[in-house]
Amino acid sequence: MSHYKYHAFFCLNERSNGASCCEQQGATELFNYAKEQCKILGINGEKQVRVNRAGCLDRCENGPVMVVYPEGVWYTMVDKADVDEIIQSHFLRGTMVDRLLINE
Repeated sequence: MSHYKYHAFFCLNERSNGASCCEQQGATELFNYAKEQCKILGINGEKQVRVNRAGCLDRCENGPVMVVYPEGVWYTMVDKADVDEIIQSHFLRGTMVDRLLINE
């Protein structure tokens, strides 16, 4: 059994060569927001949700990106409303947000 019900990794990579990356697209702001919202909702911690930083997840063309385990679901998001939708739908109700999924 997993220590967390959901473990979300946000790509916070910043490429030094100037190539497009999640960090240039606001990933850190969205990461901080997701972490704070999970705390406010009381869903962070053991047996609940853990929001973590990640280095490059090699999907920057879809950025900012987040992958949620244990399902291995990949999301793209553009603003805080997208993060809210992922939290409300996926983390609280267990339903993926189809419109934000990154197709393999």
